[in-house]
Amino acid sequence: MRVDARGLTFDVTVDGPPDGVPVLLLHGFPQHSGEWDDVVPRLHPGGLRTYALDQRGYSPGARPTAVADYRIPELVADVVAVLDALELDAVHLVGHDWGAVVAWAVAAGHPDRVHTLTAVSVPHPAAMAHALTTDSGQKARSSYMALFRKPDTAEKVLLAWHAAALRKLLGGVGDASRVNRYADPMREPGALTAALNWYRAMSRADLAGVGPVTVPTTYVWSDRDVAIGRTAAEACAANVTGDYRFVQLSGVSHWIPDEAPAPLAEAILARAGGVAGNRTTEDV
Repeated sequence: MRVDARGLTFDVTVDGPPDGVPVLLLHGFPQHSGEWDDVVPRLHPGGLRTYALDQRGYSPGARPTAVADYRIPELVADVVAVLDALELDAVHLVGHDWGAVVAWAVAAGHPDRVHTLTAVSVPHPAAMAHALTTDSGQKARSSYMALFRKPDTAEKVLLAWHAAALRKLLGGVGDASRVNRYADPMREPGALTAALNWYRAMSRADLAGVGPVTVPTTYVWSDRDVAIGRTAAEACAANVTGDYRFVQLSGVSHWIPDEAPAPLAEAILARAGGVAGNRTTEDV
């Protein structure tokens, strides 16, 4: 379905029991809402109704051109406006990669709209800032962002030779057909630039503006994530004051929704289905 919000039109894939408890899912770079396709069928039997949003820059009808239009406050405002348009007072919120950054910010700034949070791969921005300051390994893992922030240069590098570099980046999502599913839309005019503008609009001030999260939260991290190291992952707990659970997936890459949809769905269901308990760490 298409949802009009803030003068933009967003694509939202809705599925599950009509009377189910709402779950909003936010994708990451350079994917789209289709990254949740193997996760959501596992949520529906648990009584959850899923809303997978193609975010700003990914929905063709929500693709402004200015870099400043992709700042974190704008992305957060989109989520709140989409919830209003869908007449959803509050949801269980799930985000992967950049979608996790937005989800952290929504949960911190609008806790009244979030029952629970499940953040996947990317930890709280303050945890990332801590790791980038203290861990040389995380600095190396994040060095790719310097390229992504270069206008025109990043597009040329990623899209050259039928998007060979972009396809290589996506190699962990699965077979060639799955890689193509994400890479091909990025070859459409303006699409990759819009997606990269998330990186170009990123600022320390906006990241620092994401405060502690008070809602019940699960953070899912995988130990073969090339982008996020253990220092950042383990620093996440200090930024959640509500009930917290850290789920580590062993032998899984950054592309958790594609590579490990079953354990991810279990973590979402465990969080959305019950928020009681102590702050714990789990290995899957």
